[in-house]
Amino acid sequence: MTSLTRCCIAVCTTVLVVGGAGCQILPDRGLSGPASDLVRVGFNAEPRIRFGCYPTDTLGTFFLGEHLGSHGYYYNLFEKDGMVYTCRGGHIDIIHLRIAADWTAYLAAESFKHVMRRDPHFSFGLAVDRSTNHVHLSYPENWDDLSEAERADIAEEVAMAMGPYLSFTMTTWHEILTWFGFKCIGLATEFPSAFSWEDNYSNLLGTIVAIRALQDTEHSYDKALKLALDEEMARQGIQPAHVAKRASAERKGQWFTGSALFFVDVKKRNFDIGLNDGFITPTTPDGVDACDAIEPLSYPVPSLDVLQRHGFSLRVEIEPHEWERDAILAVAYPDPESRRDRVDPTIHFARIMEHVRQDAMAKYGEQVFVQHDLQVYEAAANSQ
Repeated sequence: MTSLTRCCIAVCTTVLVVGGAGCQILPDRGLSGPASDLVRVGFNAEPRIRFGCYPTDTLGTFFLGEHLGSHGYYYNLFEKDGMVYTCRGGHIDIIHLRIAADWTAYLAAESFKHVMRRDPHFSFGLAVDRSTNHVHLSYPENWDDLSEAERADIAEEVAMAMGPYLSFTMTTWHEILTWFGFKCIGLATEFPSAFSWEDNYSNLLGTIVAIRALQDTEHSYDKALKLALDEEMARQGIQPAHVAKRASAERKGQWFTGSALFFVDVKKRNFDIGLNDGFITPTTPDGVDACDAIEPLSYPVPSLDVLQRHGFSLRVEIEPHEWERDAILAVAYPDPESRRDRVDPTIHFARIMEHVRQDAMAKYGEQVFVQHDLQVYEAAANSQ
């Protein structure tokens, strides 16, 4: 039983609270109807906390095969979480995938609500971080002239683009925080998990399967997400658990060292967040017999093209409150005179990722890299 499971059961047994523990006490109307209605109906609470694991064959990592159980926006005893291996996506962290999926659905519903209210600003934050994500919206000139039905149709389309974009931006920011030393559980460093070779692709897949689930007109969200996840894993060529474990174990010493959680040094990272070509390419190591000569499957990162088409504009600012705040802001704003207390992902992520790339090079040398947006990173560095 995981620590999260123990926490959830204890909290539900003693004080019957919802939200942070992730235990559903009150019925959530958004989860009772078809998933395709969820964006307009919304959730009672933000997604529950889940903790990911390393892709390393070490104590604390659970490897899974094709049977991934149910999905639970709130706690579900029959949900299976851990690390899988696919021919087209390499190792995939199912926990990270579920986190990104549920936040995509939640943020799509939140976005719909705020757009329908014509709110110019709203904010949110990942429960395990302390940063605040600020969303600034401007509306088309004729927005108030449209009927409520017309606004709702457009708002839903816009929200279905905002959900994955905001979720992926938030999860990428979490990787940045952990690279700079953030400890979300306040104990040992989580630096080994920062941009580990499966993280970004797992997060991206979560946004993709969530959007597919939200278009399901027959099943509730949890069921629709399970079906979308199983379908994507079949497309990826998911392998048995022993293949997932062996694909990691055979890279011990080169890609990672150590034998237990919190005592692992991950050397192989994937810094691809789509800055170069708008796609993320997964890490698929050579030498996995079951997947010989199968090409990796790249996916595009979320975009806001739909908003532009409808006359909206959106700007995200991340306001860090962690101890690592000053170090990150110093990288984002090299000139102390112009330094602000917020990060604009469209401006600063490339600069921060160039710093991360150079830091990784100093720590591990060239072997750290699998994919990285080298041209964009170097352009960012040269522009300083």
